[in-house]
Amino acid sequence: MSTPHNSAKNGDISKIVLMPGDPLRAEFIANTYLKNVTCYNKVRNMLGFTGEYKGVRISIQGSGMGMPSMGIYSYELYNDYDVDSIIRIGTAGAIADYVNLRDIVIGQAACTNSNYASQYGLPGTYAPIASYELLSAAVDIAKQRNSSYHVGNIFSSDTFYDDSSSLEIWAKMSVLAVEMEAAALYMNAARLRKKALCIATISDCPLKNLSTSPEERQKSFTDMMEIALEIAYQQAL
Repeated sequence: MSTPHNSAKNGDISKIVLMPGDPLRAEFIANTYLKNVTCYNKVRNMLGFTGEYKGVRISIQGSGMGMPSMGIYSYELYNDYDVDSIIRIGTAGAIADYVNLRDIVIGQAACTNSNYASQYGLPGTYAPIASYELLSAAVDIAKQRNSSYHVGNIFSSDTFYDDSSSLEIWAKMSVLAVEMEAAALYMNAARLRKKALCIATISDCPLKNLSTSPEERQKSFTDMMEIALEIAYQQAL
């Protein structure tokens, strides 16, 4: 079945999906790492691909920017296409002073300034967390690869240009990095009894005025990509 945002048919998408924010990064990963690739979605240019990695089927699809976009695409993948696991592979800005450019951050949990959780009518504050199974696999693979990585809390923000920056305040609470999608992904996964994880490469350090180029963000953060592909491979066996 198709949805208003995805033209894939039943069976086009694998049980595990890697989701970069940038659909061009999805295309790069598919063309670089997968064999026998098919493109299952071009609606709104939110490209989606399925192919084979080490002989197992894996799908890769863009999520777009921000929690509303991630909320739509991840919900449809979980609910309409019966996807079991989604791994966000994106970029993030370092908040903790010991997190550096090109380090990998594995999001154990996701704080947020979003009102996304209000839809559930909860009588308190919800704490969105990752799937321990995916988190544990990511840590094991990062160790094996001698990657420079950090595991902990991240901050999913609804704003990129913030009129009153609060990053220093989040840093006081030992938050590692800021991004814009993980909290919605983690909440969708929890509500639908699915698995989710966010792995992000540090593309900039806003408190240190350091950054990488757009092309580097799209094509060169291969360590993060390869960790996610190995998780997907293990989950598919």
